[in-house]
Amino acid sequence: MANHGIDTTADPAPVKPGSVRPGWREAFSVYLKPRVLIVMFLGFSSGLPLALSGSTLLFWMAEIGVNLKTIGLFALVATPYTLKFLWAPLTDALDVPVLARLLGRRRGWLMLTQLALIAAIIFLGSTDPITAPGLMALGALVVATASATQDIVIDAFRVESLEENEQAAGMASYVAGYRVAMLVSSAGLFFIVSGFQAYGFGKNAAWSAGYMTMAALGLIGIVTTLLATEPEKSTAANATHSREAPLQRLATTVTGAFTDFFLREGLQVAIVVMVFVVLFKLTDALAGVMTGPFAVDLGFTRNEYATIIKGIGFIATLAGGFAGGFLAKTCSLPVSLWISGVLQALANLAFSWQALVGHDLAWLTFAITVENFTSSVGTVVFVAYISSLCRNPLHTATQYALLTALAAVGRTYLSAGAGYLASATGWPWFFAICALAGIPGLLVLAWLQARGHFDTLAPAKKV
Repeated sequence: MANHGIDTTADPAPVKPGSVRPGWREAFSVYLKPRVLIVMFLGFSSGLPLALSGSTLLFWMAEIGVNLKTIGLFALVATPYTLKFLWAPLTDALDVPVLARLLGRRRGWLMLTQLALIAAIIFLGSTDPITAPGLMALGALVVATASATQDIVIDAFRVESLEENEQAAGMASYVAGYRVAMLVSSAGLFFIVSGFQAYGFGKNAAWSAGYMTMAALGLIGIVTTLLATEPEKSTAANATHSREAPLQRLATTVTGAFTDFFLREGLQVAIVVMVFVVLFKLTDALAGVMTGPFAVDLGFTRNEYATIIKGIGFIATLAGGFAGGFLAKTCSLPVSLWISGVLQALANLAFSWQALVGHDLAWLTFAITVENFTSSVGTVVFVAYISSLCRNPLHTATQYALLTALAAVGRTYLSAGAGYLASATGWPWFFAICALAGIPGLLVLAWLQARGHFDTLAPAKKV
């Protein structure tokens, strides 16, 4: 397939005699680079709207007195997050009028989605869940769609703007910003609503004012977009765009995203790579589905569990993200995948022991801390790997959206039978099986490493 003037091939990275991996000072200094800091603030922009159309919105509806059947149906507004790969090619192939000329190809899309998000959050916050639940559902759906589209563009921007050795650190910073934003739009918003009520606002009016406050926080993403610079790879792709009509570019993007990947990797390796993408986080997916019910079954209260998850678990997640970035910076990509893959599998054994000791708050704190930390390490390294596969700036958004959708197969479908498995085996054996579920992914990793797959993931040559 023609590469449209952009050389996306790469020779295996040579190992220089006497070369050493960077020390810890250099490994941590990457987090202070402007490009990485930009990604961190974009992570905040990405994480802010998720709860506003999800858990926080459902809490608002329940508090106002909306019936449970209606509340349950609102889970469907999250559909855009699972289907976003369907319109990802639009962000690769088409430029936003005016904004693309002023800001560039990727930043034009960033600005459009962020402006749309602010407007959608204001609209959602102005609706009444009692008198107009349908209008609220529409508002939530628009927020989710704009948010999912923003995620597509941010992922492409991150992959294209960061060097290969900055990808894991960038993802760690992105996760940190994302998690902080989720905390702000959930627990933080609860406090804000309570504050408005203390000033005399009615309950529904306080919630509306809280959502307006969240919309104002969308300005963080806009300022970040203005301070950012357009990725060089995206700028290079503009030359190709100028030679093709919009519909032709769209057709090329849809077909090229697949053929580019399969031709570069080879059919056999490409299929195995996709299997690896599905399997690597399966150990996490199986356990994650049942961690809450497990805690309830052992007699832990909602407040005990929430305190650990929102407190120590939150800190462990952030620490794990930065540790994953450090690991990927100081070790090669396959070594980082091996270490994180083994750690996230072994972490499940802490829950097996929890099942044996029973209601022990200290051990639950330890188990959740270990699980959140290792899972976050694995996520950062894994995303760095996926990012390394998306190397053609003409198809970055499309390929990344497709790969992350594939990664969701384990979380969404392969883990669907976790409850049946837990019922059949009991909790100690269930989490032991979750640990063993990490082995298939590691076996596929060994096969890819033996085939020299990782030698081809050197930075793409510049145009």
